[in-house]
Amino acid sequence: MIEINLLPGARKKTKSSGSSSVDVRAMFGGLAERFKDPWLGFAIGGAVVGLAVIGWLEWSQRRERADLVEQERIAVQDSAKYDVLVKDMRKIEAQRDSIVRQMAVIAAIDGERFVWPHVMDEISRALPTYTWLKTVNQSNGGAVITPEQIAAGLAPKMAIRVIGITVDVQAVTIFAKQLEASPFLEGVVIQGTKTERLEGKDVIEFTFDMTYSKPEASAIRTTPLTIAVR
Repeated sequence: MIEINLLPGARKKTKSSGSSSVDVRAMFGGLAERFKDPWLGFAIGGAVVGLAVIGWLEWSQRRERADLVEQERIAVQDSAKYDVLVKDMRKIEAQRDSIVRQMAVIAAIDGERFVWPHVMDEISRALPTYTWLKTVNQSNGGAVITPEQIAAGLAPKMAIRVIGITVDVQAVTIFAKQLEASPFLEGVVIQGTKTERLEGKDVIEFTFDMTYSKPEASAIRTTPLTIAVR
């Protein structure tokens, strides 16, 4: 029996559709057969896990890098802030040290105010009877002494020269011993004596050299100053 296809496109299309359906099933069937191989499954699973691990590591490194960058930024800000604070502290410490030095100089100079009152008081107390003073002065007064030397205790001791007269030669020795016994004076040396005529009488002129010695605190007696207020 002979069949004539009056719609040639219809059979061709159906055949094409059937062929396509068969190819898809064949392809999936082939894949199913391949997945039955355990080693292939392990390889694919390992690749998937490897890609996941690589992605996680990349993400972790990026996050860690971002954290480090933020920490560096904060550290730089803190460093700049602390640098300003350190500079301010050093400036304050320098000002404090300068004030401390100035106060030490002032205190040292203030402590020297009463040197001459002590010296004159000790010389007057040691003076024997019938003995008079002609001059009492500082023999090393030309030396330049800075306040810093006074504050540091490096200033040379004040040298004192005493010139006087007496009518008794023994008074010279007595005067020297009593001056040496003073806690404010030391190194008393009799530089010389000579006889001279004064108002018709023979007198002995003597010259003493000594140095001022700062005594211990226990040797200094202080008296409170009281002022009556009306």
